[in-house]
Amino acid sequence: MRTITTPRARRRSSSRAAVLLAALSATGLLSGPALAAGTAQGGESRTAQAAPAATGMTAPSVFKHPGVLVSRAQLDFVRAQVRAGAQPWKKAYDAMMAGPYASLTRTPLARAVVECGSYSNPNHGCVDERVDAISAYTLSLAWYVTRDERYARKAIEIMDAWSAVHKDHTNTNAALQAAWAGAVWPRAGEIIRHAYGKWPAASANRFAGMLRNAYLPEITQGDKFANYNGNWELTMMDAAIGISVFLEDRTTYDWAMARFLRRVPAYIYLKSDGDVPEPPPGGRYKTKAQVIEYWYGQSTFVDGISQESCRDFTHTGYGIAAISHVAETARIQGHDIYPQVRERLRHALGFHARYQLAPSIPSWLCGGSIKLTVGPVTEVGFNALHNRLGVHMPNTRILTEQKRPAGTDKLFVAWETLTHADNPG
Repeated sequence: MRTITTPRARRRSSSRAAVLLAALSATGLLSGPALAAGTAQGGESRTAQAAPAATGMTAPSVFKHPGVLVSRAQLDFVRAQVRAGAQPWKKAYDAMMAGPYASLTRTPLARAVVECGSYSNPNHGCVDERVDAISAYTLSLAWYVTRDERYARKAIEIMDAWSAVHKDHTNTNAALQAAWAGAVWPRAGEIIRHAYGKWPAASANRFAGMLRNAYLPEITQGDKFANYNGNWELTMMDAAIGISVFLEDRTTYDWAMARFLRRVPAYIYLKSDGDVPEPPPGGRYKTKAQVIEYWYGQSTFVDGISQESCRDFTHTGYGIAAISHVAETARIQGHDIYPQVRERLRHALGFHARYQLAPSIPSWLCGGSIKLTVGPVTEVGFNALHNRLGVHMPNTRILTEQKRPAGTDKLFVAWETLTHADNPG
């Protein structure tokens, strides 16, 4: 992990607002067209790619609900397939329901402050928070498929327990922990609030307050995490976009989307970028040598390689999942950014699928040694690009089908064979 600073214990709403306004102005969402990216030759500095202009990328005037990662049409499709016993959805649903996340007897383990160090050490509520968030989402999906109100009531119980007490995240992994849980909570909240419809308004509003005050301040800190591995900021933007939809917060949505669209080119390389990848926006890695250092010493770049590929494929998968999630939520909201991320996403999926399937690593790639294991992260991107847009993705198809039914990474990815396999919604 490459870092400069560590997260503060507390964030104030006023400082967060200042960061958002400054960032929006800097990215052009308040002031006009963005600057073009610079180029790099040898050791010369290279300007980080600025955000696209506001046209075509602002938040929707009316948010669609449920609308975080899964839409009502997608949920209806899932329900119909499971009830018909069709595969792979029925097998995916059964696997989800057989696990602990669907338990109707779980006691929520909410706490006021969740303290998480690097790799969740110390672990004071880190796993508990993530398990409860994924459980709430799992139970929400179970209710949608079955219409058994016990599942919806249990999801509400978990969300209410946390919103009653949770105030903050602390220690070095505070922002990443907030991103992981913050990406999942609004998926559950959207289904319960807008599809189930029996969540008391006071409770739903308190949950909204928790997302706004205990999560957004951690994940909207401007350039603070620019020098970290890219999966951090991409997951933060996944959470920020989802929370923005739940809160109908257009300002944060615009800021997070601008930040996201700047980070993606710095995470996944295309030959059209030039001889070296884009530097992380707002970060200190600017020269060719610095960018190679940031990319774990990789100096040969091909379409689809990621900033973290030579770290390991697991963390790279987190970044790929977050990119897919943001694009899917944006599409649901009528703001389709797949055309902007399509080539990077398809090449990233294909590149990592290729080496995962046939792990013979050439010497030019990561010195001939890679830590493999792509997680359950391919379904959303594969469905969007291959099934909806007709992109030929043979390696990604094979890997996706081999991994079905995709389960959960126990962080922020869960049940995506169930929700997105061949889903036309």
